[in-house]
Amino acid sequence: MDPSELLARFSEQQVAGFFLVLARVSPLFLLAPLFSSKMVPGRARAVLALGLAIGILPVVQRGHIELDALGYGGLILKELLVGLAFAYALGAMFAAMQAAGALLDTLIGFSFGAMVDPVTGTQSTVLSQMYALVGVAVFVAIGGDGWVIKGLARTYDAVPLLEAPAIGSLVQGAQVAFAGIFVSAFMIGAPVLVALIIVDAAFGVVSRVVPQLNIFAVGFPAKMIVGLVLIGASLPFVSEFIGYELQQSVRQALSALKVA
Repeated sequence: MDPSELLARFSEQQVAGFFLVLARVSPLFLLAPLFSSKMVPGRARAVLALGLAIGILPVVQRGHIELDALGYGGLILKELLVGLAFAYALGAMFAAMQAAGALLDTLIGFSFGAMVDPVTGTQSTVLSQMYALVGVAVFVAIGGDGWVIKGLARTYDAVPLLEAPAIGSLVQGAQVAFAGIFVSAFMIGAPVLVALIIVDAAFGVVSRVVPQLNIFAVGFPAKMIVGLVLIGASLPFVSEFIGYELQQSVRQALSALKVA
């Protein structure tokens, strides 16, 4: 079929609706876990975004879309804002995983060496990278990608294509997601943090009793062994926590989306 004949089958309203849906879907591939991974080529992410927009469009397009430049530009910005709010709430969960890894890296001493994280493409330490990869693996294993896509489709029930969102609710949702990053990071690394504090306290007592002992030479390997053993023991519980937090993130993102 000739491209001009194919384009003739679509009306202006359908094309305009497609770009509006694409504007809401696109932030998912910038902030959301797995969808924004640097391990997925940019061209592949673009194709996935187009496919999602095409799949969602027939379900969500209702009403007449104003095609004047000012009105349509406002709708595009509104859709980007809604998509960013939804993706940000999901990205905060994985930010908590990386924050937990960075905190443990600092306490154990792995922060001396850093490398490029293949998930985010930024410089990160060993445990931060490991927690990010574990988070992605658990996300795939529990079908998190399906939950995210279903959640994205449900955002159109909260804020339809031609309705404006409540800015106050979006700001409050972003504040809750941001404030929960450190709390979730502390909960993820709590068992290891407590054990490392006890080890530090024990070596502090030893240094007072036996001042001739080189605490740095003895304490660094001991903290490394204790940290790695407890990280391995706590990872199954972290996996359950990720699944729970993913559901909570989708719920919080949807609850923050309301019509003005």
